[in-house]
Amino acid sequence: MDTLDKTDLQILRTLQQNARLTTKELAARVNLSPTPVFERQKRLEAKGYIRKYIAVLDADKLGRGFVVFCHVKMSRLNREIARDFARVIRDTPQVTECYNISGSFDYLLKIHATDMECYREFVLNVLGTIEHMASLESVFVMDEVKHDYGVSI
Repeated sequence: MDTLDKTDLQILRTLQQNARLTTKELAARVNLSPTPVFERQKRLEAKGYIRKYIAVLDADKLGRGFVVFCHVKMSRLNREIARDFARVIRDTPQVTECYNISGSFDYLLKIHATDMECYREFVLNVLGTIEHMASLESVFVMDEVKHDYGVSI
């Protein structure tokens, strides 16, 4: 890992709060002139500290506020099965996050749906068609207490 100084960290923290700042605005917030801030930001992007810039959308307003965490257990798992599962999940827009986990299950999925019927169809038509899927357990979100998009630095 490269060494990041306090200014680099301040740039990252500031961009996590508002990635739409101009270089001039960002420079004012970190007390540097625009040119070195621009160069630092480009270096942080090139080295992969900044992966991408996105807009955070309101799932409820878009009709996708029914959130389900789904634990998936495979009947068996090897490289080929894991690769095929990952390909299906990456190509499935309802799944917004997927983690290979330890414990009783193999994967944890975060799924955005319109309602229970939509989720049921997703289970039957997507998850239910995956070879080597043994079982799944669904956990339905009743209320979002905290959702930070950034990394604490």
